[in-house]
Amino acid sequence: MNERQIIRVRDVMKTRFDMVDGMITVADAIGTMKHVDTKSLIVNKRHENDEYGMLLIADVARQVLAKDRAPERVNVYEIMTKPVISVSPDMNIRYCARLFSQFHLSRAPVLENGKVIGIVSLTDMVLRGICAHNHDS
Repeated sequence: MNERQIIRVRDVMKTRFDMVDGMITVADAIGTMKHVDTKSLIVNKRHENDEYGMLLIADVARQVLAKDRAPERVNVYEIMTKPVISVSPDMNIRYCARLFSQFHLSRAPVLENGKVIGIVSLTDMVLRGICAHNHDS
């Protein structure tokens, strides 16, 4: 029986991400999203005992666009998810995918020593994880 290679979150995560302050407007956040071609932003902690947040493009669609609110008048903290479920860079992507499934997540920050070092998404796990595994076989 062949042993399955373990693919870890750190092997598939994106290390380029933007971190924003929760006090900025959604309009500014959208400008940042366009700049880095991403669908999410990490919202920084306000202080060391705080937690990270996350703003998804879906949050903007549901809570600003669909409700006809002005993006210049809505702050990120009003519509972001906080606290967010984070994952370890050493987690096996099979377990990470299960976690995402259980909690209906599409992406999560990757934390190491309390700091965000990347973002992992279902797309990253499927395309980079499964495809990389198939090419190695």
